[in-house]
Amino acid sequence: MKSDIEIAQEAVMQPITEVAKNLDIDADELELYGKYKAKLSDELINRVENNKDGKLVLVTAINPTPAGEGKTTVTVGLGEALGKMGKKASIALREPSLGPCFGIKGGAAGGGYAQVVPMEDLNLHFTGDFHAITSANNLLAAMLDNHIQQGNELGIDTRQVVWKRCLDMNDRVLRNIVVGMGSKMDGVVREDHFVISVASEIMAILCLANDMEDLKDKLSNIIVAYTREGKPVTAGDLKAVGAMAALLKDALKPNMIQTLEHTPAFVHGGPFANIAHGCNSVRATKLAMKLSDIVVTEAGFGADLGAEKFLDIKCRKAGISPDAIVLVATVRALKYNGGVAKADLSNENVDALKAGIVNLEKHIENLQQYGVPIVVTLNQFITDTDAELSFVKEFVENMGCDFALAQVWEKGGEGGLALAEKVCDVLDNKKADFKMIYDDDMSLKDKINAVATKIYGADGVTYAPAAEKQLKAITDLGFGNLPVCMAKTQYSLSDDPTLLGRPSGFDVNVREVYVSAGAGFVVVITGSIMTMPGLPKVPAAERIDVVGDKIVGLF
Repeated sequence: MKSDIEIAQEAVMQPITEVAKNLDIDADELELYGKYKAKLSDELINRVENNKDGKLVLVTAINPTPAGEGKTTVTVGLGEALGKMGKKASIALREPSLGPCFGIKGGAAGGGYAQVVPMEDLNLHFTGDFHAITSANNLLAAMLDNHIQQGNELGIDTRQVVWKRCLDMNDRVLRNIVVGMGSKMDGVVREDHFVISVASEIMAILCLANDMEDLKDKLSNIIVAYTREGKPVTAGDLKAVGAMAALLKDALKPNMIQTLEHTPAFVHGGPFANIAHGCNSVRATKLAMKLSDIVVTEAGFGADLGAEKFLDIKCRKAGISPDAIVLVATVRALKYNGGVAKADLSNENVDALKAGIVNLEKHIENLQQYGVPIVVTLNQFITDTDAELSFVKEFVENMGCDFALAQVWEKGGEGGLALAEKVCDVLDNKKADFKMIYDDDMSLKDKINAVATKIYGADGVTYAPAAEKQLKAITDLGFGNLPVCMAKTQYSLSDDPTLLGRPSGFDVNVREVYVSAGAGFVVVITGSIMTMPGLPKVPAAERIDVVGDKIVGLF
């Protein structure tokens, strides 16, 4: 079997102007970045704002394992299959970060014959959105430190600077640094920190903003520091908003590329789901819904992270809700949850499948709380046996969910037809009764407890002393009505990455809480999760190269 990048590089792409015609987009409504990439203009967004919304399908998954689940692959393949059925369909995805591209993943464009292309462009610099976000973030940091150096008129307490610099790279040595070393003219010496760009509040703001005016309003509310009296200091106070908006002007516009089968793909924004809110931009999703009959979108990592944040943060902020949810699993991943070593996952083991399916069971129960119809799909591998597939199908249907197999990695849209037909049947015959798992007027602690107990299955929540103080301060400042964005390991339903399956008898441990006042949520750091990841022992970067005029090693 060819590698993902070999398949992508052999693809015959259509000019993006031709792809856009599938959604009745005129060429002059595109801002071209070469032949195969484009940004979608404000003129287009304004033209279709009164169009009827299409149906929205959210794709999520069980907790990720080394066995692989293929959530993005299924998202792409489902979009391709809907196109094969003659539906006016599109997909809406996040942009990949350079951090995991050079770290573990080596790319994030789907896989096999269910990919978005141009694959190398998407995985590397794409249209420059992440660079713009990084620059805007660091401009604000520079203006903050310059203000302190130039007399500190706002009375900023240098021990209470909370704005961090960012970089779109996994670089653990930047987590905790000291700045301002050197002479008096080199700034005030203080401790500083970096986060990866996808964890920057600027990323969240870009993904939640409706337009430029809304973007600037959100930017102005970013809290960068506190005064000696404990008063928040904002980006607006530093007069940084206009320049930041100028850097983000083009990044605010959604991007369009295509799948291998020329299905339109809206790819915009990319907050991680384990340390941020894990969804592509509101602008891209809403525009896709105005232009399509069915939009397939995804949320990052497992349903305990990406789907929870999509449903409790993005839907709350954007005033949208899904009409159906597709929950992705694999037989291999379920056996891994049942205790089978990665090397042995190809062997039939129904007993291990029975032990590990509790992870899928919990995710189904979680999603059923939101009142949206669920289709469970197994991303099928050649080693899956009839006995294993039959067991999962019967288990899922006994829980009241629809079920379909997907073979999109191998067959593209053709391999997604069974899933697409099941999704269309659900959209036609089952009505969503969407509800969130907590209300705005609940206290922050009650919201955190709701996610921890209802979604993770925890007995309760414990707080470090610093987190207790931070929660009180955030509430006293008037931010208690905001939703919570839980930063948690993706590998377990708990905050301990080693607890697989369906853990029980545990508490979630909160060690830090801070408010993202611009984005409009409160970030809750649990367990040992890091907002600046590190590279693994053998990073994917070691395998990436340029041979002739082609990039190799992305996968």
